[in-house]
Amino acid sequence: MTAAAPAAEICEVTLPDTRRWERKHLLGLQDVSAEEILLVLNVAQCFKTPNGAVRRDKLPFLKGKTLVNLFFENSTRTRTSFELAAKRLSADVLNFTASTSSMSKGETILDTARVIEAMGSDFIVCRHSCPGTPDYLAAHVWSSVINAGDGAHEHPTQGLLDMFTMREHKGRLEDLKVVILGDILHSRVARSNIWGLTKLGAHVVVCGPKTLIPPTLYRLGVEVCYHLDEAIKDADVINLLRIQLERQQKNLFPSIREYRHLYGLTDKRLGVAKPDVLIMHPGPVNRGVEISDEVADGPHSVITRQVTNGVAIRMAVLYLLNQERERLGLRSQ
Repeated sequence: MTAAAPAAEICEVTLPDTRRWERKHLLGLQDVSAEEILLVLNVAQCFKTPNGAVRRDKLPFLKGKTLVNLFFENSTRTRTSFELAAKRLSADVLNFTASTSSMSKGETILDTARVIEAMGSDFIVCRHSCPGTPDYLAAHVWSSVINAGDGAHEHPTQGLLDMFTMREHKGRLEDLKVVILGDILHSRVARSNIWGLTKLGAHVVVCGPKTLIPPTLYRLGVEVCYHLDEAIKDADVINLLRIQLERQQKNLFPSIREYRHLYGLTDKRLGVAKPDVLIMHPGPVNRGVEISDEVADGPHSVITRQVTNGVAIRMAVLYLLNQERERLGLRSQ
């Protein structure tokens, strides 16, 4: 690791060489290289303490900068962790609520973003139900745009924090058997995980009902399986996804009860996985549907650690995007 600029030394944080990061936005992991992903993970590690917590002291890297959370869908973990991450780096934060904004009067999302930008935003964190919305904003605004989830397309920071958590507990990502279990069809989390994990050498297995797995998914380099016990045999990591009924236009399986019977993860079923298997979930968790209480709260679960790591990952992303903005000489309007 190479020592960072003097500012990093002053606040006693030694960061890796970030000169190879040349991105103004983070819109997805599909076009992000393995080297860039590892850089984010390594920077995030520098924002954690030896006991696994995220540093609580104020770091000056984003002093004088402003982040806007532009969320058009509900969120607890993502929005809050971006707010915490920005504040830990000394940025100001504005949380935007669509229902009480001028968008309820017919203002377009681009005009709304431009209004926010005119007030001095440097970063816009966007969550929207329509795939491609963050890309659209990034093409038209001066601020750096971070995709916080766009429809069923991608959720890059969730993918990054999931990979960070796996590496933290397993020491590597290469050759791990990672099972992504549940509603793959509607999951932006699944797609970001698949793009990142396959680039870093993991063996990814997706599992769920046939109606919830896109028929062409194998083209992304994953193994497709429709039977839970077969999929999780000798698994190193099981990343569960909730059933996203809000995105389904029609019934894709007979009932929640049948789904639980066929794909719900219980202690008994967990026995075919490796003894040190990690249980992960991006949340919110539907207890008693995709996962039982004893598994969600059991010794294999790292679900709450994922939440902690989300702050560190989002600090790393903001730091790296700001480094590129500084290199380009960009300032808020």
